[in-house]
Amino acid sequence: MSIRTTPPIAGYGIRFARPSESGAVAALLARAFSDDPVMAWMVPASADRERRIARYFELAQRQQRPRAGGVRVAATSDGRLLAAALWSGPGRWKGSAVRELAALPAYARVFGLRGMSRAGEVQNLMHASHPDIPHWYLPSVGTDPGLQGTGVGSALLRQQLADCDRLGQPAYLESSKEANVPFYERLGFRVTSELRLPQDGPTLWPMWREPSPAAPPPSP
Repeated sequence: MSIRTTPPIAGYGIRFARPSESGAVAALLARAFSDDPVMAWMVPASADRERRIARYFELAQRQQRPRAGGVRVAATSDGRLLAAALWSGPGRWKGSAVRELAALPAYARVFGLRGMSRAGEVQNLMHASHPDIPHWYLPSVGTDPGLQGTGVGSALLRQQLADCDRLGQPAYLESSKEANVPFYERLGFRVTSELRLPQDGPTLWPMWREPSPAAPPPSP
């Protein structure tokens, strides 16, 4: 998400996504990731590229929904989705081998032959560097492109991060855009390394966030 200055939006709330909204969540994330370097590396330009990316996020949601706090959205009272985030709770970031194997044909239709190989490279690289310490994992977050810079995305993340602080649990993500690193730093994340994909592929920036200490009670 970009960091340009835009007037704030009012009249929305943060909640868990409903199962009936999986298609709308996927379409929103596909729009948000239309210029993402890693997604572009895995899904090259084509007439149906956005549809294929949306299909990828439909599959990703199936991995998240069975887990605690799986899919959160910022939405207006009439159901318009403004931003969405996929979360995995501590110890639940990696899908079961059976589930991943069953999803392979669907992922192959998303990425194609070349893209499937590259998607495997991305997954292997991220899995190899994933922290062992229990944490909340944020694999994907996106704001509708027309609303980026309005504070919706940060409001969406702050609710889960407040839960992390309350429970004393860290959080982790990989930023696929260097320009987004300052955005995450303002939320308390810090870059821990750089992951460079092969074949002159893009770079990922793993970021870790320690829980903030609870505020002391006010003095009597």
